[in-house]
Amino acid sequence: MVPTITLNDKTQIPQLGFGTYLIPPEQTADIVGQALQVGYRHVDTAQMYGNEEGVGRAIAASGIPREELYVTSKLANDKHRPDDVRRSFDETMARLGLERLDLFLMHWPLPTLYDGDYVSTWKAITDLVADGRLRTAGVSNFQPDHLDRIVAETGVVPAVNQIEAHPYFTNDTAREASRRHGVAVEAWSPLGQGAVLNDAKIAEIAADHGRSASQIVLRWHIQRGDIVFPKSMRRERMAENFALFDFSLTPQEVDAISSLDKGERGRVGPNPDTFDYLPD
Repeated sequence: MVPTITLNDKTQIPQLGFGTYLIPPEQTADIVGQALQVGYRHVDTAQMYGNEEGVGRAIAASGIPREELYVTSKLANDKHRPDDVRRSFDETMARLGLERLDLFLMHWPLPTLYDGDYVSTWKAITDLVADGRLRTAGVSNFQPDHLDRIVAETGVVPAVNQIEAHPYFTNDTAREASRRHGVAVEAWSPLGQGAVLNDAKIAEIAADHGRSASQIVLRWHIQRGDIVFPKSMRRERMAENFALFDFSLTPQEVDAISSLDKGERGRVGPNPDTFDYLPD
């Protein structure tokens, strides 16, 4: 049974989900359908992934009651102006085939674009909650100063902050700022794009538990309180990543994995302070 985390808006989110980043649109319905068969009930997609429609088809074909599913999408970087937020959200809902979305995130703050104005973007996203079409609003890749600013200028605290986090880049500064505001942390690239899976310390702990390296790292996230959504195109790996709740790491093992942090050298994705990608 996947545990849930109660967010600051009193809604609940499954702590383990299925990620869809880089799943080709033409394969998404099949892959997500397999994940739902394995037991996943939390699916994470994004406008920029280009596969929302496939996620929607998988959900429709699954026969799983809507109230048992948790679906997240994220705002594309070229849709930050308030009118574009509203219009693109309508398009997301049409592609997913849903009447209400569980969680919608500002994918990146883009502080060097839009005259540095991500506050009006955040306000437009929170307005979707007031409209009733969105249950929970959150952000992604927000640094401490980004969080401080939107909370100070709007008075609305995001429910989650989805950030890069894994043993080689624990991202504690952003995690601690999120916790300070009462914001739950979601970890993207929880396996460091596979970089951490060959680490000797993780291999040693995996051998002690008779588990795979990926299970050890994902369990580390779970015990730290992170929300994680590993992605796999292979059903056996989906099942392996789902089998996290019948064993535990010791506090010493959690600390040993945390000590692998390399700081900025361990980051595998772009730095949110300078990232300015806009889709073509």
